[in-house]
Amino acid sequence: MIKILLVDDNENNLLSMEVVLEKEKYAFSKATSGREALRILLKDDDFSLILLDVKMPIMDGYETAELIYQRDKLRHIPIIFITAHDYEEAAIFKGYKAGAVDFIRKPFNPEMLRSKAAVFTDLYRKNQLLQKQEEKLQAINQDLIQLNQGLEQRVLERTLELEGLNQELKALNLSKDKFLSVISHDLRNPLTALLASSENLTRNAETLQPEKIRMFAGIIQRTSHKILDQLNELVEWAKEQREKTNFDPQELHLRRCINESLDLLRENAQQKELSLENQTSDELYIHADALMFRSILQNLVTNAIKYTPAGGVVSVSASVADGMVEICVQDTGVGMSQQTRAMLFGNASAASLLGTAKERGSGLGLLLVKDFVYTHGGMISVDSELKKGTCFRFTMPKMR
Repeated sequence: MIKILLVDDNENNLLSMEVVLEKEKYAFSKATSGREALRILLKDDDFSLILLDVKMPIMDGYETAELIYQRDKLRHIPIIFITAHDYEEAAIFKGYKAGAVDFIRKPFNPEMLRSKAAVFTDLYRKNQLLQKQEEKLQAINQDLIQLNQGLEQRVLERTLELEGLNQELKALNLSKDKFLSVISHDLRNPLTALLASSENLTRNAETLQPEKIRMFAGIIQRTSHKILDQLNELVEWAKEQREKTNFDPQELHLRRCINESLDLLRENAQQKELSLENQTSDELYIHADALMFRSILQNLVTNAIKYTPAGGVVSVSASVADGMVEICVQDTGVGMSQQTRAMLFGNASAASLLGTAKERGSGLGLLLVKDFVYTHGGMISVDSELKKGTCFRFTMPKMR
C-alpha cells in the first residue's frame, strides 16, 4: 500500500487533497502542523510521498522539510511543497535547498496533483525495488565469499544469478535516470513560458490592453494543457518502463510534430527576440516513438535558443536519403570549438562534456538525445563554427 502524508494547517485543504487522490487507493496520514507531521514520522517512516504546505504558523514548510531530512531514514521520502505564493526564484531556490522535489500552487489543478503524485510514488517504488535488489546483491556476494573451492558447480550457478541481478539493477537505474531527464528537459521549457506569461499578466494587469491580456491568457491556457498532456504521457511511460515496453514507434507527420514542439518553446524564443522556423515539407512522415522524438527535438532546439544571441534564428529543416529522413536543427549562435565537437560524440562522460562557460550545458541532455536517436537506428552529428552557428543533424526512419 502506497502511503502519503498530507500536511496543511487548514483542514479543508487536507480534505481537498485526500478527495482528489482517494481514487488512486493511497493510504493517507494527515497533520495540521509541522510538529504533528514530525511526530507521525517518528512513529512511521514508511511514506512514499509528503505533500507539505509552505505557509504554516510556528513552523513553516521549509523548516519542517529541513527537520525531516535530518533523519537518515526519512531522506528518501520525496516532498512536494504546496504554496499559494508566486513562483519567485528566491522561494523556489529555498524550497529545493530544503529538499523539495517539486512545487504545486494553490488552488491546485486536480489532474496535475494526481499526475505528480503518480510520478513520484512510482519513482519511490522503483527506488524500493533497487534497494531490495542491492540487498540481494550483497547477500549473494557474501555467499560467494564463503563458498568452498570444491563447490565449482555451485559457484557457477550463483555467478550466473549474480550477473542477471546486476543487469536488472543497471536497467532499473538507467530507466530511472532517463525518466528524470525527460521530466527535466521536456517540462522545464513550457513551464518557463507559462511562468513568464503569468508574470507579465500579474505585473502589468492594470495597464495591459484587452488584446494583450487575451494573448497572455491564451498562452497560459494552451501551455497548461500541453504540460498536462506531457505529464500524462510521462506517467504512462514511467509505468511501461517496468515492463520494458516504452519504445513504441509509429507513423508521425514530421511537420506537425515539429510545430507542436516549437509551440512549446516559442515563448522562450520570444524572450530573446529569436525566430523559430519550421522549414520541413508537409509531405514527410517518419517511423518514430512520439515521446522520444519530441524529447530529441526539444533538447536540441532548447540548446539552440540558449546559445543564440538576441535577434537570431533557429530553424528546423529535413531532407531524405537512403530511406532515412535527416533532420537539421540550425542556429545562428555562438558555435562550438573543435575540441568540444570532438568530445560530444566520443566516450566522454556527461561531466566532461560541459566545456567552456559559453558552451556549458550539453552533457546529460545530449547523452539522452544520442540514446534515443540510436534506439531508432539513426545517426547524429554536428557542424559548427565559432561565432557563426551550429547545426545538429540526426536521422529517423522514413515512412511512405
